Amino acid sequence: MSIEKYKDMLHMERPKSKRHAPMPLENRAAQFAPFAALTGYDDAVDETARLTTAKVELSEEVKEELDIALAEIESRIGDMPRAAITYFVPDLVKEGGEYITITADVRNVDYVKREIILKDKSTIAIDDVMSITFGEN
Repeated sequence: MSIEKYKDMLHMERPKSKRHAPMPLENRAAQFAPFAALTGYDDAVDETARLTTAKVELSEEVKEELDIALAEIESRIGDMPRAAITYFVPDLVKEGGEYITITADVRNVDYVKREIILKDKSTIAIDDVMSITFGEN
């Protein structure tokens, strides 16, 4: 194929429609935007890559330390003691979860429901607690 064949067209103006106004450049650019053939694929890859931690099985020694800490909280409950509590939060989507630590004032310990009740009335399951340390009141 030779350029000679189309030489007369090389310097012609682009044809303009008599019926339609020219498309704005923003709209023209949208025609050539990337196409997501696999909708949700990126989200699925991100979710698979997100790491979770398995819940640790506590030793008898650690369980005893937690029982002592809970008893101390209960003995000081009138003062609403401040404690740093590390506990397991299960992941809502996949197996495992993460350990988080919060520092809060403890309102009560409910042994029937097995919950630590905080000043803001939120609760932490005693069975999910890994450690408790006391801060200043």
